[in-house]
Amino acid sequence: MSVINVVDTTMRDGSHTVSHQYSLDDVRALSKALDDTGISMIEVGHGDGLTGSTINYGFSKYSDFELVEAAAQAVKNAKLAVLLIPGIGTVEDLRHVKKAGAKAVRVATHVTEADISAQHIHAAKEMGFFTVGFLMMAHMADVGRIVEEAKKMESYGADVVYCTDSAGAMLPKDVKEKIGALRESLGIPLGFHAHNNLGVAIGNCIAALEAGATYLDCSLLAMGAGAGNTGTEMLIAVLDKLDYRHSCSLYKAMDAGKELARIAKEHGVQIGDTHDSMMLGYAGVYSSFMLHAKRAAARFGVDYRDIIVEAGRKKAVGGQEDWIVEIASNLANAK
Repeated sequence: MSVINVVDTTMRDGSHTVSHQYSLDDVRALSKALDDTGISMIEVGHGDGLTGSTINYGFSKYSDFELVEAAAQAVKNAKLAVLLIPGIGTVEDLRHVKKAGAKAVRVATHVTEADISAQHIHAAKEMGFFTVGFLMMAHMADVGRIVEEAKKMESYGADVVYCTDSAGAMLPKDVKEKIGALRESLGIPLGFHAHNNLGVAIGNCIAALEAGATYLDCSLLAMGAGAGNTGTEMLIAVLDKLDYRHSCSLYKAMDAGKELARIAKEHGVQIGDTHDSMMLGYAGVYSSFMLHAKRAAARFGVDYRDIIVEAGRKKAVGGQEDWIVEIASNLANAK
């Protein structure tokens, strides 16, 4: 089974939620938290791509080059990426962002306009970037057209091509059909970027995996444009449950989500914490276990998430909450 590459876009797509006002300290803190998680690639910059800070799209607090430089100070393992939309970002901008520390660029076009990416993909490859072709609004093209456009990006030298559900309009059957056709027609890896406007982001990601995608986008606490992206924490939990190979730590991702919640609150944005309910689904235990697990975790000095996971492994059901103290004690003794 192929290793799945988890790509976090909290500091690019997620910047829409904070009106592109991340501070350099915000970027450094989130970059470190995400890098600790084991994420394959971390995308940074204005929500509308490299040098998107304009009156049309909204001004960032800092330039993309400053944001990337701040992220590069904190990232040790992940590829640091930017999004570039031809006509907004330029080849010269790529040279500057390369110096700032970016290692990857995702060249984004409308799904029927891959030809305008040729110059930027060629230039990115010449500069040594890991280069991604990013076909946006993929719901607007039929299977034949999306394959035709993806092949163009492959011919220009893209290392990966993405089917991007920018409007959150696709359903799992659409994703499976389009990713499946791309898999049959291209010789390079495929990626999928979801939005949750119809509430099926995770379902669409599973469909993409089953059809052959090995790159999946997400953002912490599902923060992003529209109804948000696929949640990083939830995606990792689902990958674990489906036994897909990847490099990410679920608990570290949850910790990074809490860091984002703190930062978002400072920007006047309240984001609900869904981690507890996610852990219950991840472990397969009743909601009545959560409060008891947190109390036992505090008493024995262990992680409540480990208690919940162990209760699930033991197949505990309602009425067996008394097991929690024993589980917590055993975990403490095993330290």
